[in-house]
Order: sequence, then C-alpha cells, then structure tokens
Amino acid sequence: MRCEELGSLGSDRLVSPSAQRNKAPIAEVLGRVLPERGLVLEVGSGTGQHVVHFARAMPARSWQPSERDPQCLRSIAAWLAAEPLANVRAPVHLDVGASPWPINSADALVSINMIHIAPWSAAEGLFHGAEALLDAGGLLCLYGPFRRQGRHTAPSNEAFDAQLRAQNPDWGVRDLDDVARLADDNGFDLLRTCEMPADNLTVIFRRRGPASS
Repeated sequence: MRCEELGSLGSDRLVSPSAQRNKAPIAEVLGRVLPERGLVLEVGSGTGQHVVHFARAMPARSWQPSERDPQCLRSIAAWLAAEPLANVRAPVHLDVGASPWPINSADALVSINMIHIAPWSAAEGLFHGAEALLDAGGLLCLYGPFRRQGRHTAPSNEAFDAQLRAQNPDWGVRDLDDVARLADDNGFDLLRTCEMPADNLTVIFRRRGPASS
C-alpha cells in the first residue's frame, strides 16, 4: 500500500477507502479460520485501519502490525493512539526481503493487498520469512486480486493489472497457481480459497510439519 496516495484524518492518521470497504468482509473470514487465541502478525499493515478493526472484532487474538513505509508506520501509530486497544502491539518496521524479521514467532500471518503492489521478490520474501516464523499448522492468509489458471477473474482485475504494470513492470496481479507453487516450495499447503467482494480472494495456506521418517 502506497501511503503517499491516501487521504488523511489530520495529524499522521491516513485513510484508505479500499481498506474501509474491505475490512469487515476480511475480518469475517479471518474470524472463522484463525486460531482462537495467539499472536497474528500483519505484514504490510498500510494505514492501520485493518489492524484496528480486526483487534476490535477479534479481541481474544493479539495483533502485531508491521510496515516498511515510514509514513504508514506513523499512520498505524496514530490510529492506535486515537483508538487504544490492549490487544495490539506497537507497529514494527518489517521489510519482507530483509533477514532476520523483527519478530521471532507468531501463530498466524496475514498480508492484505501486498504481493501485487510489489515485485515478485516480495512474495518470495514473504513466504521465506513465514516459513521461519510459523510452526507446523500455522496459517498464512493472503487477500487481494488473483489470476486463476493464467486468466483474470474479472475485467476490473485485468484493468487493474494493466494499471499496475504501467506504473512498474515488476508489479501485477499474481496467478494463484504461481503463488501456490511458491508456497509449496517454502513448506506451505494451500488450505482453501474464499471468494470475496469486488472479485478478490482470501487465500489460506497452512505450514507443513516435518516430513515423516
């Protein structure tokens, strides 16, 4: 999420219209699939709107927001100052391509609208870091638009893909088969996909355990 293009509520608190629209549908799915308790790391928390909503909707879970963009980090902190929540930790700087990550363990990982507004190396870094972070059975949940079997699922996604690639040829809507292969290479199985509003998907991967001898 590129925070410099977002609106503002004043001070450092930024607002994303898309986050405002999709936070409730995403929370509904996450509430069904995530562990009932434990720590959830959000990679690429953007403005902070998602993590605030998720923490309110799922108070039994603890939440760790993270971002690479300094302006987004300030926005997350401003949202948490405006709406203090006991189950949200202070945001941390996290670059998925840099090792080690600033958090040692988590019970699940969530990343929303990140891998298409970034080079493919960001997806590789995300799964590599998640493999090191999560124990067997841990979930990695992605949300966003995806191609399926090489085809866009809607004209709006095709237009969005063209717009992204015009801005940066390394960006673009990813094919779910490519993401699933990357997941498999890093020890994750595709558990399920959930259809979401506006032709998006929530895609859930589960960390495999060690191979049997």
